[in-house]
Amino acid sequence: MIPERRAALDAFARATLGPATSPAVPASADASFRSYFRVARGDERFIVMNAPPEREDIGPWLDIGRRLREAGLNAPEVLAADPALGFVVMRDLGTRSYLDALADDTVGPLYADALAALVTMQARVDARGLPRYDAPRLRAEMELMPTWFLERHLGLAPGRAGWELLESAFAALERAALAQPVAFVHRDYHSRNLMVVPDANPGIIDFQDAVVGPVTYDLVSLLRDCYVAWPDPRVRGWAEDHRRRLAAEGLVDADRDAWQAWFDLMGLQRHVKVLGIFCRLWYRDGKPGYLADLPLVLRYTLDVAARHPETRDLGRWLAAATRDRDITRAVGS
Repeated sequence: MIPERRAALDAFARATLGPATSPAVPASADASFRSYFRVARGDERFIVMNAPPEREDIGPWLDIGRRLREAGLNAPEVLAADPALGFVVMRDLGTRSYLDALADDTVGPLYADALAALVTMQARVDARGLPRYDAPRLRAEMELMPTWFLERHLGLAPGRAGWELLESAFAALERAALAQPVAFVHRDYHSRNLMVVPDANPGIIDFQDAVVGPVTYDLVSLLRDCYVAWPDPRVRGWAEDHRRRLAAEGLVDADRDAWQAWFDLMGLQRHVKVLGIFCRLWYRDGKPGYLADLPLVLRYTLDVAARHPETRDLGRWLAAATRDRDITRAVGS
């Protein structure tokens, strides 16, 4: 951050919290152009968001955070915001993410909280006026994979047969997603965006891209997380429990088999997209850390593709294309 903007951020924090506020220190950054700083006032801790207005519009973040809080969910309380400057001062949800806390002996209670919050999100959050997760959006996301993962990262030109496999599988994944009931969708409901907060768990962050879309999307983001994996029988048990809760809320009317197929294919759409996004974050945005997470995302992709006839051929083709490749290595390294 240039010194002038850093000085403006400190001044905004002091104007909000008082002159005794400590200077800002880096807290975290995300996959966008936003960055976060921590400040203190006595024993209290606060976060200041830096969202350069020429790069990021904080309007959606403010809107979705308000909707979540109105539904009783633990999104950060905003103390002050200036969209023109791109600064927000908010309550600090702490430093311990789900990813830091998850282990065999903690995942049960942590996921119980996260899944209960997800039911509330899907049943109670006002989704009026949000963008639709429609066919063009679903397709544009999946097309990131051949552009950034296959062509840019692997140096692979799919050829006519490869493009036909991609087109057939993408069309099937679109149909499966659009066949589902719709609800509020956070779009990144996973272990890096859930904070462990005693007595108000989980804290929910990074929600600004929310849409109205397929009811299994956030569920598969959580249970087939790109950063941590759990045994498949346990994942399917959690997914089935969630189906029953949503059925009790009147949000779904699908049997176990249909639900599991929706869950699988929605996850496959998401993981195809993420293969492209993680590579784009390096080659376009200079953020290499996500390459280390590609093997888990590819594993999900190949495992799920093999289970369903409409995606099986694509899975075999991708398996052959990546066999004996270290996909964590950037081109030229």
